[in-house]
Amino acid sequence: MSQESSRKTYRIRKAVADDGPRLLELIHALADYESLSPPDHTAGERLLRDAFGAHPRFDVYLSTVDDRAVGYAVVFETYSTFLALPTLFLEDLFVLPDHRGYGAGKALFLHCVREALRRGCGRMDWTVLDWNASARAFYHRLGARHLSDWEYYRLDGEAMRRLLERQPDGSFIS
Repeated sequence: MSQESSRKTYRIRKAVADDGPRLLELIHALADYESLSPPDHTAGERLLRDAFGAHPRFDVYLSTVDDRAVGYAVVFETYSTFLALPTLFLEDLFVLPDHRGYGAGKALFLHCVREALRRGCGRMDWTVLDWNASARAFYHRLGARHLSDWEYYRLDGEAMRRLLERQPDGSFIS
């Protein structure tokens, strides 16, 4: 599949293990864009194992121009008990700044939509940082809606450990 633009042709393909170093570069670029710490060496190794190992935990799609990856999308399935169908969750969608506005991101996003339908998913979900106005506008232009009635919550690894430590026998009876 390709997305034509006035200056570039973007092709979308599934990433393979040989793409690992470039994928990590793109993830580091996303971390820089979001002012976050990128995965360290150990986390990077774990990420590549989880992407390309014997039992992949997620799929990666690359947006390429002239055979060079300039963007990526990470997806995995969750499940909706109310729809009784899988949901394709879009964890990351990132395009290098000098390739934005030419169709690389749109091609990646549309590929993920096609993939969700191919898998029989009832919907596709993702999150957007509240300060990222350009991403929010991009998704709105494509017909997505912001879910204001759901709030995202998280327990990180340390919080999970502390929670279980407060339960003397591992139970959750209060």
